[in-house]
Amino acid sequence: MTTNTSPTADSKSPGRKSTFDRDDALSIALNLFWRHGYEGVSITDLCQAIGIAPPSLYHAFGSKADLYRSALRLYAAGNLTVEEIAAMPSARSAVQSVLAFGVKAVTQPGKPVGCMISSGMLMVGVENADIAAELRTMRAELREALEQRILCDVEAGLLPPTVDSAALARFYATVLQGLSVAAVDGAERAELDLVVQAAMQAWPA
Repeated sequence: MTTNTSPTADSKSPGRKSTFDRDDALSIALNLFWRHGYEGVSITDLCQAIGIAPPSLYHAFGSKADLYRSALRLYAAGNLTVEEIAAMPSARSAVQSVLAFGVKAVTQPGKPVGCMISSGMLMVGVENADIAAELRTMRAELREALEQRILCDVEAGLLPPTVDSAALARFYATVLQGLSVAAVDGAERAELDLVVQAAMQAWPA
């Protein structure tokens, strides 16, 4: 998300300290990466926000890329899991739950708008291509979970045999990504709820 403020402007007070709480530091890093993107946050920004020197940051988290991966895992821990999607009573309820959860996630009061996974690192430099690939894998895993849940309903006769589970899953995964982009562009929760309602009208009869 483009912003006119520096990455440390919305963080905790700067300064150096000899000890720090790792969980707090990870939360601060998550907020910075979520708000400004991977390439928009420097080691200096992270150290100033957390309040430690670069050697301490490297010792605790490894590299900036490793810290970003840890922040992503923390962020993803609050999302619906593949197992939860598979356990939904129907493919339709699974898709609707994922989209509703997506709307809530990208419009949380007091949090950066948009989704770190849906919108994260879509356009990056060559030097960060490996991290961008990891995000694409995370997005693909969600899409594949939806595809599998839809396929189960097709095989069970709950959806017509003509339904293309891969195409339908990709459609709703694309809607999910669009919700994140729309939130970054200023769409409010009520507007995104209407998008979800419209998208669900495309569900196969």
